[in-house]
Amino acid sequence: MRSGFLSVCRWLDRITTGLCATACAVLTGAVLAIVILRFGFDTGFIRLQNLAGYAFAVLMILSLPYCLRRGGHVRVEVFSERMPAGYGRAADLAALVMFLIPVFGLMVWAWLPDLAYSWKILEGAIETGGLGGVFLIKTVLPVAGVLMILQGIAVLLDPTLTAE
Repeated sequence: MRSGFLSVCRWLDRITTGLCATACAVLTGAVLAIVILRFGFDTGFIRLQNLAGYAFAVLMILSLPYCLRRGGHVRVEVFSERMPAGYGRAADLAALVMFLIPVFGLMVWAWLPDLAYSWKILEGAIETGGLGGVFLIKTVLPVAGVLMILQGIAVLLDPTLTAE
């Protein structure tokens, strides 16, 4: 059961990594195209600007579980240098139970009504002539919340993953 869960988390991490890399490439290409079109040809496209915004949103929100899996999250621990070796795992367990699961669980739960409405109306672009599919971008937030919870548990279950 444990190895199956960790396998699923590794698979989800690979997908998250691919999505982050794709969003980064799309963001870079879109911003480069916007700059070249605006300053080189004195023109622009709202859809291209929306694409850059969407790519940035996806990259930022999916970077959270990506960084957690690799121990890249920020820690403010003044006492950890003087504590025994097992303190880091105990602190991670406490943080997972008291903060990570409740906060991201609440985030997912609180976002679901807005997300359901967004999917119901197939929410489109805010600007006239903008890129549609806002409901798809809004879906990334609860997905990232679930991924944070799963990757947090995986970090605790797999001793080879470093969270310190």
